[in-house]
Order: sequence, then structure tokens, then C-alpha cells
Amino acid sequence: MELHLLSSPGLGDDIRGVVEACGPYLHQHGAESSVAYLPLASLYVEKWLEPTEKAFHGLARIELINTEMLELADMEAILRRATVVYIPGGNTFLLNHRLHVSGLAPYLRKKIQSGLPLVAFSAGTVLCGPNILTSGDLNMVATPHFDGLRLTPFNFHVHYSDGAAEDNWLADYRSFHDNPVILLEDGAYLKIEGKAARLVRGAAWCWRAGQEKERLTEGKSVPVN
Repeated sequence: MELHLLSSPGLGDDIRGVVEACGPYLHQHGAESSVAYLPLASLYVEKWLEPTEKAFHGLARIELINTEMLELADMEAILRRATVVYIPGGNTFLLNHRLHVSGLAPYLRKKIQSGLPLVAFSAGTVLCGPNILTSGDLNMVATPHFDGLRLTPFNFHVHYSDGAAEDNWLADYRSFHDNPVILLEDGAYLKIEGKAARLVRGAAWCWRAGQEKERLTEGKSVPVN
């Protein structure tokens, strides 16, 4: 399992961090490369399709998964032929709601666990934990679905600013849940391979039950278990 988890996609409005993480897989497969693109955290799914296609021009074909327009079998087919799956940011609760209501979540999880590389940022990163309760987003869709993809035992909190108010809010989660939480500042990039996580760049912390949060060091491995 290979997860490339970012808090933000690049510098400003570009997604160069995402393209960089996808690059090795796409170069390996050449002209046959395709990216399964799941912008389901966005209210308007096709809003960023054109700039995303431009960012990946010459590298891969972008295949959009819109859970409200495609049948489950068609979405699964896109994932089967994908070189990489890319899940961008937006509202985490909307993203999770669409994946669960469409029935795509179990198959997506299975494919990623079987080796389909995932590149995600913001809401897409939060989705990878056991649940999405450490998202800072508003549950605007009133979803009853809070389970994440359960790809790692870590919960994730993105756009972290290392402030007392934010820590107090996250401490409330710690009162009810024992699993560790990874806190990612914008610009942070965490790579998970198999049973270990490694901070590639940026500022991030790991907060385990009964302990003070620990600042991670670039290049240092953090055991997933």
C-alpha cells in the first residue's frame, strides 16, 4: 500500500505537489497511464477538471469519477484501469457521504490496499483514517457516515497551525478515541508505505493517546502500528 498524503496540493492554487507525487508511477506506465480523479469533496465535481487535465497534460489521461452521474460498475472499471487514484480537497463530510451512498467506498479501499497508489490532499487525506471526525469542516450535508477508508490507524487533521485553540479542540477527540492523530501543516507531505509512515517534507506532529504531541522530523519513519 502506497499513500501520498498532503495537507495542501502545492504552492498557491497549483497542484505541483500532487503531480510530483504521481509522476514516478505515470512515467513507469508511459502512454497507458491514467489517473482516477475523485473531486467528490467539491460541491461542483467538474469545477477543477480543466486545470487538473492541464496539470497532467503529457503525463496521463484524467478519468473523472462523479458518483452522481456514473453507475457503480463504471466507477469500479475506472479504478481497475487506473495507474494512480487522486483525491483532492474540499468538504470531507461531502466526500465521505458520496463515497458511502454510491457504494464505491469498499471497492476503493480494496484497490488501494491491493497496491493502487493514492495521492490525496486536505479532505482526501482525512478520508484515509479510521474516521473523519478530526476534519475541521462543517457537516453541511448532514451525513450519518463518519467511517473513513481505514487505510491506516492514524486519524488526520490538515491545515494545522499549532495553536492552543486547535489543540483544545483536538483534545476533545482524544477523550473518546485512542488512535493516534497526525497533524499536518500546509506544505506537509506524509508518505505511507506498508507498515511505516515517513514525513517527506514540511511540519507535522503525531499525537498518541496519553502522550504529548510529538513533532515529526523530515525523513524519520513513524511506525503505523
